[in-house]
Amino acid sequence: MKIPFSPPHIDEKIIAEVADALRSGWITTGQRTKLFEQKIADYCNCKRVVCVNSATAGLELTLHWFGIGVGDEVIIPAYTYTATAAAIIHCGAKPVMVDVNEDFLINVENVKKAITSNTKAVIPVDIAGFPCDYDKLFEIANDDNIKKLFKPKNREQEQLGRILILSDAAHSLGATFLEKKSGSLADITVFSFHAVKNLTTAEGGAISINLPANFDCDKIYNELCVNSLHGQTKDALAKTKAGGWRYDVSTIGYKCNMTDIAAAMGLVELERYDSLILPRRKEIFDRYHAAFINDDRFICPIFETSTKKTSYHVYALRIKNASENDRDRIIQQMAELGIATNVHFIPLPLLSAYKKLGYKIEHYPIAYNLFSNEISLPVYFNLTNEQVDIVIQALRNLL
Repeated sequence: MKIPFSPPHIDEKIIAEVADALRSGWITTGQRTKLFEQKIADYCNCKRVVCVNSATAGLELTLHWFGIGVGDEVIIPAYTYTATAAAIIHCGAKPVMVDVNEDFLINVENVKKAITSNTKAVIPVDIAGFPCDYDKLFEIANDDNIKKLFKPKNREQEQLGRILILSDAAHSLGATFLEKKSGSLADITVFSFHAVKNLTTAEGGAISINLPANFDCDKIYNELCVNSLHGQTKDALAKTKAGGWRYDVSTIGYKCNMTDIAAAMGLVELERYDSLILPRRKEIFDRYHAAFINDDRFICPIFETSTKKTSYHVYALRIKNASENDRDRIIQQMAELGIATNVHFIPLPLLSAYKKLGYKIEHYPIAYNLFSNEISLPVYFNLTNEQVDIVIQALRNLL
């Protein structure tokens, strides 16, 4: 039996909605995208949402809006995907990596130690869909001594008066912390709707704006929309109005807007996300957990506490005392049995591009230890209980 790792959830309802979008004759950014933005804002209970073509673009747009550039530092975990750091580098700033906790999440004390007068933002990453400790991160950002270190360079930084908390929530749509949903936990949150995510638009992402009350979030929304479309002051929909062809380019922007075809997929999935998608993913997590929690050969992931609940994106199982080579051999043998597994993620200092920049894995021992024995198991809506049991039994037999 072939068990893939994470195929997208595509059914007839999604196909019909995409077909309607195609038949409408409007396939770029239009009414569906704008509706999707509003639906996400309502779902997350945040102020405004801008949809874009990837989470990576969302991160870079946000950093650019905040004025982060050459000479600035942004603190991130060493345990994350390259997109988190690449967005910083593309802005000309420096990623400052810190080690993580045993739950894969950024270590708050390490963040505090890494702050300098050049620090402009912290990007915590909700690995596997489990939220970071946002209350503690805000405590640091609002600490009077830390705020004295903050050196604003533009109007937006002066208005905030402290380090920006920008959440990389690529995995965590639907996760909660202190009963608040991801998207309303940080100053700004960025989601991914890539093909392997819980909710997919094939490719896509969203920027959730939840800045303090002294910010005009409607104005920021408009700025981000303009900057996602080359800096052009009118999108294609606005230009269709009678006599509306003339536009200006107010800034040298990017090209990363979401299309209505993508939004059509997202609208269908978001409508049933809490009632259908998340409950099934939770059932799969619970089945894995029941199988492995009392087996001392494994270390099960933390995905629910008294204050946090995951989005059930990745079941990041660890094999106790396994070396990196042991883990790799198990992945290979699972593949030979027709079962796809994965690793989330290779820490950035192990990758060639970051080695060239001087990052060394020796400085991040917890990140390396987590990576060396982590194996991500299949989790997706159409995975059956029978298939889950096959995965469980195959892994037990191989050990």
